[in-house]
Amino acid sequence: MKVRFSASPAAWDEWAPALRAADPEMDLQRDGDPASFDAIIYAPGGDITDFTPYANVRLIQSLWAGVERIVTNDSLTQPLARMVDPGLAQGMAEYCTGWAMRAHLGMDGYAQDGTWRNGQIPPLATERAVTILGVGELGQAVAAMLRGVGFAVTGVSRSGKAVPGIAMHPLADLDRVLAASQILICLLPDTPDTRNLLDARRLALLPKGAWIINAGRGTLIDDDALLQGLQHGRPAHAVLDVFRTEPLPRDHPFWSHPGVTVTPHVAADTRPETAARVAVQNLRRAMSGQPVANLVDRAKGY
Repeated sequence: MKVRFSASPAAWDEWAPALRAADPEMDLQRDGDPASFDAIIYAPGGDITDFTPYANVRLIQSLWAGVERIVTNDSLTQPLARMVDPGLAQGMAEYCTGWAMRAHLGMDGYAQDGTWRNGQIPPLATERAVTILGVGELGQAVAAMLRGVGFAVTGVSRSGKAVPGIAMHPLADLDRVLAASQILICLLPDTPDTRNLLDARRLALLPKGAWIINAGRGTLIDDDALLQGLQHGRPAHAVLDVFRTEPLPRDHPFWSHPGVTVTPHVAADTRPETAARVAVQNLRRAMSGQPVANLVDRAKGY
């Protein structure tokens, strides 16, 4: 199969060796006659903005889990698959579990100032309410690791579809779930339905002292509402890995706010050594007429 690679120039040097190792017979090219390609491997930063000439492409395989930068392209008629990679899922689970443990154990309360703060014993993980907004492949990986520590995990998804080991709720129950969420982990995609989902009214529903960990998309939380909510302890702290503008502008108030921890979109990266195999397997499915894994639903946007 002949595959067009459309991503940033730096991505080519990183991905091409891994993709060719995963399928030595694949003809991987950075340019050429659009009509000659069977598939496209895509990530934001590539040079394709008009997909119309690629009439023979059977699949566009994204290298990212999020597809909001391509799914709204009017010229896109080819099937589109998002990336679901074991390495990406593991990284997301480790990130969210690490910050959840920091919140759970109250690690920030142990200032090295000579004060012996005995008596501030946290509850056990089994007594701490953790909620995950967005329980797809990544959310389920996070939930599995949190459950391994001992947390009882509640999940919220669009439909509330049952997931083993998680108390699931539909999005219609969000207000009620928020009122009991001591640690809230946000993993929802960026869609018209999720933008500003956590506004001032919903943030005010959180228990006083709750933490938010947002590793989904920066549009999920109203920035101004979050800054206002932090003044009242709802939430008490926000760990933010994603933002409306990235890199986060140097003058943004999140940088200096004592109730905010900024991380530079590092919660979960797509690792070529594992994701290249996933991409190649999906392309082979498309070439042989088999069902494609992780096909994007255009109506839902993910």
